[in-house]
Amino acid sequence: MLNFFYKIYVWLFFVPVFLVLTILTAVTVIVGCLLGGEKIFAYYPGMFWSKLTCYLALCPVRVSGRENINKTKSYVFVANHQGAFDIFLIYGFLGVPIKWVMKAGLGKIPFVGAACRAAGFVFVDNTTFKAAAKTICEAEHSLRNGASIAIFPEGSRTNDGKMKRFKKGAYQIAVDQHLSIIPITLNGPFNVLPIGSLNLKRHRLEMVIHAPVDTGGLNPLEKKNLQQLANVTQETIAVALWNEYK
Repeated sequence: MLNFFYKIYVWLFFVPVFLVLTILTAVTVIVGCLLGGEKIFAYYPGMFWSKLTCYLALCPVRVSGRENINKTKSYVFVANHQGAFDIFLIYGFLGVPIKWVMKAGLGKIPFVGAACRAAGFVFVDNTTFKAAAKTICEAEHSLRNGASIAIFPEGSRTNDGKMKRFKKGAYQIAVDQHLSIIPITLNGPFNVLPIGSLNLKRHRLEMVIHAPVDTGGLNPLEKKNLQQLANVTQETIAVALWNEYK
């Protein structure tokens, strides 16, 4: 019975309000960034939008490990990719400004794509080696401007809740810029809205922020170093996964 009423709530209240909030947030970001306020408008409107989305979806959120983040430093945040609510969980509750490195297809979403471009987010293009190298350069440029970046190393959302193999692009960026990597474990988004589903479900969400992984002294040309980093962070993330995802 509760599930029935929740579905009514989602389609009659959550979805319309979410769409309006998304448009208002996107317009605010676009205008604010165009007027020169990128440092503020590239982060805070999206942060409030993300928090409201989780609250309006009636999904309780638990965050641990914020003490592992030094707010005066830049990081490369890497997380497992469970579902659409990954973005709301990280953007809304991480507690520090970030730039997203995101799939190019998201740039085609009305309002959202324009807002992401205005905010200086990086769209991944893996069509050619040259395009992929350009993506890495753009992400590194964001870091040089004092921001942190967030990436899902799996590249796409999981189909069954379990992690896929981590790709090396995020680690190339971290090693090139001599930045620490902070692994993030996400639990719950797969239950709320998995890939290919429009059936939103109420479920608790959890984000575990792990200790930074130092990349100092690693040779960026050594591909084995990058894969070792990927493996280490994936193992760290896996430790805090709920058993149903292991």
